[in-house]
Amino acid sequence: MKCEPFKYLIIIEVEKESSEQVFQLLNEELKNVYLNPNEETLDRYIYSNNNESVIVKNLITEAPILEKDKIIIPTLEKILIDLIADKDIFLAQQSELNTIYQIARSEYTLSISKVNRYAMRRNKEAELRNNIIGIK
Repeated sequence: MKCEPFKYLIIIEVEKESSEQVFQLLNEELKNVYLNPNEETLDRYIYSNNNESVIVKNLITEAPILEKDKIIIPTLEKILIDLIADKDIFLAQQSELNTIYQIARSEYTLSISKVNRYAMRRNKEAELRNNIIGIK
């Protein structure tokens, strides 16, 4: 798979029931919109072009999110687990995972229970324990 460290991706996560509608709406207005792309689609169409791409994917139930000014945003705990759960999407960040986690632990207050719970929802608790030093 091709790695583009400066590739801009817009990732929009929506409830599974809404994903097709959101995809259709965005696809009418924008180019390079993809619904739940697999590894082949990412490699063939997203990472191989120079344009900004939009990925619409299903929001995992019980994902740690918060609302700020009527906008739903992911928590740091969610982002940290998504980095290891969605390796194909976050390909460029894989070589920096240890640094990302080290900075997250030293600069921010993490809810270990949120990290563990979401890792469990994504079936990534073993990777969390084995690969991310300092978060147990």
